[in-house]
Amino acid sequence: MPRINLLPWREQQRRERKLAFFVSLGIAAGAAAVVAFAAYLLLGSMIDSQDQRNERLRAQIKVLDKQIEEINDLETQKQRFISRMQIIEKLQRSRPEVVHLFDEMVKTMPDGTYLTSIKENGNKIKLEGVAQSSTRVSTLMRNIAGSQWLRNPELEVVDTAKDGAGRHFVLDAQQISVATDADDATAAKRPMRTAAGSAK
Repeated sequence: MPRINLLPWREQQRRERKLAFFVSLGIAAGAAAVVAFAAYLLLGSMIDSQDQRNERLRAQIKVLDKQIEEINDLETQKQRFISRMQIIEKLQRSRPEVVHLFDEMVKTMPDGTYLTSIKENGNKIKLEGVAQSSTRVSTLMRNIAGSQWLRNPELEVVDTAKDGAGRHFVLDAQQISVATDADDATAAKRPMRTAAGSAK
C-alpha cells in the first residue's frame, strides 16, 4: 500500500535551504574574519620589521654623518697645515732678500747721491735722499729699472734741498721677491684645464 506524505514538505525544504544558507554565510564570515586577522598580523609584523630597518638605517646615517664631519675637520686641518708650510717655505726663500736689497742699493746709487730714509711696506720701498743734481736722480731711476732686485721706479718729489746743496728727492720702487717669482713660475708650469677638466 503506497504511503502518502501529508506533511508540508515544501515548507520544510525551504527552511532547510535557509538554514544551510545561513550556515554557509556564517562559515564564510568566519573564514573572512580569520583571513583578515591573519592579514592584520602579517602587515603588523611587516611594519614592525620595516620600522626596525629604518631605525638601523637612521643609526648608520648618524654614524656616517659623524665620520663625514671628522673627515671635513681633517681636510680643514690639512689645508691649514699646507698653508703654514707654504708660508714657511716662502719665508725660507725670502730670507736672503734683505741682504740682496741692501747690496743692490749700494750698486744702484750713483756718485753724488745718498739716502736719508728707506721705508718698506710689503714689496713697496720708499727712498728719500739727496742728489747733487736732477741728472743724478734720473741715473738712480735708470739703475733701479735695470736692477735685478728692484723695478718700477716712480718719482714723487724732487726739489731743492733744505741746505740748498743739491736736490732732495723721494721715489718709490718695487722689490722683486724671489718667493713671488717662484710662485709665479710654478703657476705658469701648471697645465691649463678646460671646462671639461682635460689638461691642455
